[in-house]
Amino acid sequence: MKFTTQLTVGVALSMLASAAFAYDADWKRGRVYYRSVCTSCHVASPIGSINPSTKTKAEWANYLKTDKHAKGKDTVKQYVSKAYRASIKSGNKAAEKFADTPDQELMSDIGAFLNKGAKDGDSPASCS
Repeated sequence: MKFTTQLTVGVALSMLASAAFAYDADWKRGRVYYRSVCTSCHVASPIGSINPSTKTKAEWANYLKTDKHAKGKDTVKQYVSKAYRASIKSGNKAAEKFADTPDQELMSDIGAFLNKGAKDGDSPASCS
């Protein structure tokens, strides 16, 4: 009987912990950040802007999972970090607006936007 009670309490605590860390990504916030930060930088580079509809959902998911930006020269997380946002916030309203947003939440938001706007997403998107 004691084992069953401990098991039940353990399962309940595990479920509560999972619920506490669950985050429902906001694709609209991801869109604002992507268009204001990512696109603005890419437009200034020789690569040019990268529209979400240039890749499939699987390709975007793989890109975010491998976390390799600029052909592996740096990471995607670097450009979503609070430190990076702090370094550009004087010249970028989105970086200033989301200065205190946790990195993982913002990364999830961007992922939701890319998933929605992907070539095979619900609303294939372009950036303007």
